[in-house]
Amino acid sequence: MGQLTQLERPRASGNPGAGALSRRQKAAIVVRLLVSQGADLTLRDLSDEAQTDLTQIIGSMRHIDRATLNEVVEEFTNELEGVGLTFPRGIAGALSDLDGRISPHTAARLRKEAGVRQTGDPWERLRGLEASAILPILSGESIEVAAIVLSKLDVSKAADLLGKLPGDRARRITYAVSQTSTVSPDALDRIGISLAAQIDTQRVSAFDKGPVERVGAILNSSTAATRDDMLSGLDETDLEFAEQVRRAIFTFINIPQRIAARDIPKVVRNVDQAALVTAIAAASDGPAAAAAEFILANMSGRMAEQIREEARDLGTVRPRDGEEAMTAIVGTVREMEATGDLLLLAGDDED
Repeated sequence: MGQLTQLERPRASGNPGAGALSRRQKAAIVVRLLVSQGADLTLRDLSDEAQTDLTQIIGSMRHIDRATLNEVVEEFTNELEGVGLTFPRGIAGALSDLDGRISPHTAARLRKEAGVRQTGDPWERLRGLEASAILPILSGESIEVAAIVLSKLDVSKAADLLGKLPGDRARRITYAVSQTSTVSPDALDRIGISLAAQIDTQRVSAFDKGPVERVGAILNSSTAATRDDMLSGLDETDLEFAEQVRRAIFTFINIPQRIAARDIPKVVRNVDQAALVTAIAAASDGPAAAAAEFILANMSGRMAEQIREEARDLGTVRPRDGEEAMTAIVGTVREMEATGDLLLLAGDDED
């Protein structure tokens, strides 16, 4: 397809055998041939002028003989074979190629500096967004636009979003869906572009993770006393945020709720045995003892007994040493989750 962009940059033909055909006419012949053979061509990346020229040339040509067709195809094939590498045209194309490979912050800055919007089908972009990102659109746009957005989404995501809207607005949007059949393709495209532009202009967060995840990660690595103190303070300041942070926190006592019993042997193989023995010895009562028993109950009987004996031999463990051992186990679990070796369960809303 890179050769077809020459429609925008006509050059003198290098093949006299092709007669008086211009490069635009040759490109039109190649396109017509490929289309007639059932090829799925995407020409929308060409400029509007090039698409117009191509359409007009194809409409004006009548027929060519087989010898001329063979010459044009041979010339086109030779040009393709001579191409080693092609690059996107302009900053917009470069950003599209590098999407997901450079940081969102850099991409947003370059897009703003170049004055370009993100390319591609705007509706595909909208469909790929999380429900939490689409909900403000359904809440803030007109009923008619919200109905169009809902109609373009996957059924499951549309149903999920509808359930999160206030009842009156959800009913009005649902009714408006019945009136979307009269929306023209041009209007649909303009609405999609407008909504995508809104997404492009939204400020990109300076952080890769949300505040709940960041606070949860910090408290995961804090001592139990610090963690309890911080959560108590959050309860007084923002109860809803505090509950979200609690759900994001994963500590030793959360193991029975967050790790499937069948995955315990996998975890045990990865944790340091000395840390495991220390944590078991320190978990003498309460939720910690329940977590320790859950671990022992879901490993091999011989290994569980060996760890119990070593824990008994260890005797009384200083609270600080026990907490460090439990933190080490949690760190190993988090590493396994990050590498995809372990899937944590959703758990309960409470610790």
